[in-house]
Amino acid sequence: MSYALLIVEPTGQREKRTEAEGREHYDRMLHFSEDLKSRGLLTLSQSLKSDTGGTRVHVQSGKTTVVDGPFAEAKEMIGGFFILTCETREQAIALAQDCPASRWATVEVRELGPCFT
Repeated sequence: MSYALLIVEPTGQREKRTEAEGREHYDRMLHFSEDLKSRGLLTLSQSLKSDTGGTRVHVQSGKTTVVDGPFAEAKEMIGGFFILTCETREQAIALAQDCPASRWATVEVRELGPCFT
């Protein structure tokens, strides 16, 4: 089964870190990613830049709305993700617990699949 680990972090958190702290966190995440890859569990992982450079697109009744970040109403942002192949949901949850980001963010575990089920 395929699962996504979504790194959900508070907005503005990155700006509060020193560059050294940010690099340390990033290196820990890279090590975690390499470990998953060596175990044959990792399909894809990627860090996302801050939502300050993001854009939201919404189409309703044929009208398109485009809003550039930062998004004042947002309290959290997706900071990155891992796509994993796990044998069970419990394995995916255990990997989320091992993820270094679980110390400074929430790691949401979601099974991949069609949106109609």
